[in-house]
Amino acid sequence: MSNAIATPAISRFPVPELDSLPEDLRARILAVQDKSGFIPNVFLTLAHRPDEFRAFFAYHDALMDKPGNLSKAECEMIVVATSNLNQCQYCVVAHGAILRIRAKDPLIADQVAINYRKADISERQKAMLDFAVKVSASAHLVGEADFAALKAHDFDEDDIWDIAAIAAFFGMSNRLANVTSMRPNAEFYALGR
Repeated sequence: MSNAIATPAISRFPVPELDSLPEDLRARILAVQDKSGFIPNVFLTLAHRPDEFRAFFAYHDALMDKPGNLSKAECEMIVVATSNLNQCQYCVVAHGAILRIRAKDPLIADQVAINYRKADISERQKAMLDFAVKVSASAHLVGEADFAALKAHDFDEDDIWDIAAIAAFFGMSNRLANVTSMRPNAEFYALGR
């Protein structure tokens, strides 16, 4: 009897073959593969529904690739902290890898995922994550005191919107990843270490 663990599927839903996808999805996926050396499973999982794939990545890119006062690493911190709260293995692992790369710090993703309040990050970043976690867990309780706390750390209204939008978008992403049983690619675990 073998003690080997079978490799689980990357999604509980059908994963289409790359050659069967519409050209725009295939081109996007191949571009990611060329850049990273592998295809992140989120692309293959969401390709199951091409229209939703397009909408998901359009909003993702609008939030995560836009210029603003939040650094790329800070955007990833929001994803990692809120994804941990939502128990999303895929996003903690995948965005943890991106955070390590963007922050040029091999320890930061683990620290933020486990307990950002004790992570080696600034008080400003802790305030940002406090707000993001509140948006993710109990947005109905967000009030003026939350805005004042962020403004005390020099976040402006656009920054506050960005923090909330990233937390909210990845709340949806975390739920889809959990429902689909999306598996993180093995490659993510070593990136940025």
